[in-house]
Amino acid sequence: MGVEVNVRLSMRQFTYAMVALCMLSAMLLVWKALQTHESTLAIRPVIQGSSVPDGFSIWHHLDANGIRFKSITPQNDVLLITFDSSAQSAEAKKVLDRTLPQGYIIAQQDDPNQTALWLTRLRDTSRLAG
Repeated sequence: MGVEVNVRLSMRQFTYAMVALCMLSAMLLVWKALQTHESTLAIRPVIQGSSVPDGFSIWHHLDANGIRFKSITPQNDVLLITFDSSAQSAEAKKVLDRTLPQGYIIAQQDDPNQTALWLTRLRDTSRLAG
């Protein structure tokens, strides 16, 4: 009888430990997904019809301040700059606010598909584990 009670307690403790481990793993995956998402800055002229700044000059300002970026893409009347992280994007915004002439709006673009990106990463990671 005493052995049976000990086995039940051990199984219960094992179950609790497994649930805690699964929850910790899920929290780590979500944290990882939050840390590695891309961020984009959009630069547009204040006056519609004016030209956007030259991509080379943007590259020069960012490079001179040690800020790395993934791409600079002109799109319609907007210049899009993609970064590996929102921290890089925020630093770039500070630099560009300080170095570009007046007449431009510099704004971070939020990714509306961020939730879908998290779910994709979670699914991809779970395939690797199993």
